[in-house]
Amino acid sequence: SYFELSPAFSEMWQLVVPCHGLDLEVSRHPLTMKCVANLIIAMERIKASISEPVLSTDFQDEHLLSIMLESIVEEQTVIERTAAPAQFSRTGELQCSITDSQKRDLILVQSSMELHAVMLQGGSDDRKVFLNMATYVHPTPIAEARPVALGIKDTNLYLSCHEDGDKPTLHLEVTDKNSLLRVRADSEMVRFLFYKRDSGLNISTLMSARCPNWYISTAQDDQQVVEMCEESAHRYRSFNIQMLPSGGAWVCAFVNGTV
Repeated sequence: SYFELSPAFSEMWQLVVPCHGLDLEVSRHPLTMKCVANLIIAMERIKASISEPVLSTDFQDEHLLSIMLESIVEEQTVIERTAAPAQFSRTGELQCSITDSQKRDLILVQSSMELHAVMLQGGSDDRKVFLNMATYVHPTPIAEARPVALGIKDTNLYLSCHEDGDKPTLHLEVTDKNSLLRVRADSEMVRFLFYKRDSGLNISTLMSARCPNWYISTAQDDQQVVEMCEESAHRYRSFNIQMLPSGGAWVCAFVNGTV
């Protein structure tokens, strides 16, 4: 009878066990802790049942166990966990009336799909644009700023900021309202979000969430397109936005300022 260990070790070891007809061979590779533990238990049982000394070799059980323990490669299971992507979550929606610091209203020019700032004459109020302003919770809140999405009332058109080359531009895009319930911070949908930042008592600006330091603004001249601008531009960057009554009427305003 013999005990054979292969191929986990570089050499073949044989151990004669004085028990007729007993052959024990270890051939599992690579070794695992469970395999080693089972083998040790089996060997201890064999040793307990045999009172005669080991014959024909100087290789002892202690040597075998030492080699086996030195050859163990401990297996570890690594589970990769990634944090859920940061996202903006909508908290509510309010209907608003909007004017710039020159008391100009915004109108929609259908032919170009643009917003223009216009001083409306009496009887032209039906051309005025009203907004649905959705508010959001920022994944990492910014002091004195809150994310909002701005849609034109009774339409599925929303203001969005794109980068055309190195200059961000303001657009009106058709999108599903439900697609803006939650906006991942690393998604393209961030183009629909703007930071409402208060710069004084009831004074706010609307900065693009996608293009930092670029603001929704109106020109100094009348009947000009509403565009994005940097803080240094000679444009009006603040807006007076008055909330429309809905159920219990309450009013909030963004009072306009100039650059």
